[in-house]
Amino acid sequence: MTRSHSPSTGFAALGVPDFVDAGLSAAGFSEPFAIQVQAIPVALTGRDLCGRARTGSGKTLAFGVPMIARIDAGAKPSRPHGLILVPTRELAVQVAEVLEPIAKACDRRVLAVYGGASRQTQVDKLEKGVEIVAATPLRLIDLMKSGEIDLGGLQVVVLDEADRMADEGFTPQVEWILRHVKQPHQTMLFSATLDGQVGNLRARYMTDPDEVSIDAPTDTVGTMHHLFLAVHHMDKNKVVHAIASANGKTVVFCDTKRECDKVANALQDLGSKAAAIHGDLPQSSRERALKQFTDGKLDVLVATDVAARGIDIDDIAVVVHYVPPIDPKNYLHRSGRTARAGRDGWAVTLAEYNQHTTVRIIQRALRLPNDAPIEVFSNDVRLRHLPDFRI
Repeated sequence: MTRSHSPSTGFAALGVPDFVDAGLSAAGFSEPFAIQVQAIPVALTGRDLCGRARTGSGKTLAFGVPMIARIDAGAKPSRPHGLILVPTRELAVQVAEVLEPIAKACDRRVLAVYGGASRQTQVDKLEKGVEIVAATPLRLIDLMKSGEIDLGGLQVVVLDEADRMADEGFTPQVEWILRHVKQPHQTMLFSATLDGQVGNLRARYMTDPDEVSIDAPTDTVGTMHHLFLAVHHMDKNKVVHAIASANGKTVVFCDTKRECDKVANALQDLGSKAAAIHGDLPQSSRERALKQFTDGKLDVLVATDVAARGIDIDDIAVVVHYVPPIDPKNYLHRSGRTARAGRDGWAVTLAEYNQHTTVRIIQRALRLPNDAPIEVFSNDVRLRHLPDFRI
């Protein structure tokens, strides 16, 4: 089938050029999500754009489609035309994986640039010429300082998950990079919130940006059910195993790397197909675990907050907070891994006897029903069908 005969998609009505629409069709995309409907027509005009949207809302295409449409093909060696800055290695890889098939059909190339992987391989690919780079700040700065990437050809710059880059302390590095993009260019910024340090980035590095939003600052995407369970320490891992064995893909958040390993090993001993991801593991191990989880070969991913920041998987059914997070904002970030793209999802918090006050703080901050955690044991049949807790 030639490109000219590719069926038109729902993106065509947003003003997407025919060659990009054909690329979307070839990559299997047919209908835009809400954030894409709002953002793409604005971004195609070349105006700076701020988008307030959470992970799982479809924002990668919201900025990726206009970028592919607006940048020129035929990038010179080590001189990309589009840059996407992201907070984590995993997100760099996932953004590149989403955009690569569309870009390829449009004669444009995409490269993920991040630490923990072969630097020379990335340099070699840059030297062959790539139009779009999805990069973490530190590796990009390293390549800039060594002269192995030149930002002088950039036409479009995107800051993805800007709030998380701020949370991780990357704001100075992001500003250093932006100061080195001196030529006229379009800037797009996507974030769950647009205040604080994100607001400063907007004020300093964007020109009269339009703003689009699909949610209130504390909303999550899709239909999320919040469940707080009172558990006993010795029974805790069995409760997680019971949930994960029957309710679908499950991400378990732990506060420390050591706890991650202990919980993952305990779940494996109970029969769960589980793996841990955290910062002490080699990047190759983290990527392998993430791919196995995405492909359905693992049922449970046990993660620290930092390692999970880049998880962008639409069919996660349950997020388990192994310990109630003290910061309600952290609760939202974690819970946002589920209930994505309109799907139902469950945020389950496990509270031991001395953690019920933290639960009440979360409930009050997020205006959730101030109900006491439901006491359960691992043989409770409701754990195998979480909606039964609503009956």
